Amino acid sequence: MQCDAGMRKPDGPIRIDATPRVDTFTPSVSMTHGRTMTQTIPDTMQAVAFDEPGGPDVLKPVTCPTPSPGAGEVLVKVTAAGVNGPDLVQRRGHYPPPKGASPLLGLEVSGTIVATDSAVTDWQVGDQVCALTNGGGYADYVAVNSGHCLEIPGGVDVVDAAGLPETYFTVWSNIFQGQTIPEGGNFLVHGGSGGIGSTAVQLGTAMGLNVYTTVPDDEAAAFVTDLGATRAINYTDEDFVPILRDAGGADIVLDIIGGDYIARNIKASRHDGRIVQIAFNAGSKVQIDLMPVMLKRLTFTGSTLRSRPDASKTAIAADLARIVWPLFAKGDLRPVTHRALALKDASEAHRLMESAEHMGKLLLLP
Repeated sequence: MQCDAGMRKPDGPIRIDATPRVDTFTPSVSMTHGRTMTQTIPDTMQAVAFDEPGGPDVLKPVTCPTPSPGAGEVLVKVTAAGVNGPDLVQRRGHYPPPKGASPLLGLEVSGTIVATDSAVTDWQVGDQVCALTNGGGYADYVAVNSGHCLEIPGGVDVVDAAGLPETYFTVWSNIFQGQTIPEGGNFLVHGGSGGIGSTAVQLGTAMGLNVYTTVPDDEAAAFVTDLGATRAINYTDEDFVPILRDAGGADIVLDIIGGDYIARNIKASRHDGRIVQIAFNAGSKVQIDLMPVMLKRLTFTGSTLRSRPDASKTAIAADLARIVWPLFAKGDLRPVTHRALALKDASEAHRLMESAEHMGKLLLLP
């Protein structure tokens, strides 16, 4: 299992938690500017990795070197890790980690900071955080850029907080950051009962939008309605295009489907609308007539989160901390955890996600 690539040695001094917490490890020592510091961080950790791309069964428990925080990073002892669509794509061999990133899966975690790079001043050892990672979350420990960490929102359990960063960073940056949001506008969200969708439904509602969302069945419809959706559209027997057109058209569309939904999204959009493509679960190669994009003055855009520069993610985190995180304490937002499984059962979590039978987020517990 290739789990040691990207596991950096510290670039400079690090601060280390010298007080044992819940776990007990055999103490080891490290040299920092000539000082020997007793620590409780083990040299190795448990993780989940794979040798060759494939189905969920390629995921296996492994023992890996414990990472050290690099420049501007903190080391987080993982309480829980979120399971996301890009994890499945990487496992299949189509979404390689950025240069220098951990090859392990896992793009979001919650946990406790146990060590920091000496240059980090905004976090302290012992702080509980949730964080966006470039990989490495499916493990006992992960090194994270300090600017990509957030406090656990008020009223949110530390385990549930693991399911927040990836979806909130994604939805905020694609839909709201730097955008003019029409008051009372129509927001079409595809896949409203999944991780991204349930976040988009809640955020859209909290920001004053009328949220229309596609779902697979009546149970999912009730789920998204409880989250605040204006209209749940059961795509097995309803067509979202006439529904949105009857409502005046979509001001914003958030799509993870692609395929024939691309042309249908264009039809469902009102003039000057915006279509945001963040995944292509039904395929990215389609033949469509783009004339309506010109005639309606539509904006069609897309992005991936993982490849964004660190400074961009830090700016997103700052927005979330200032604007979005307080909404949890007010009760306007809430985490939606479908199920938490043991880390060793990551393959089962992937099977469940691929079945699309979950509602909300799947988490892994080391």
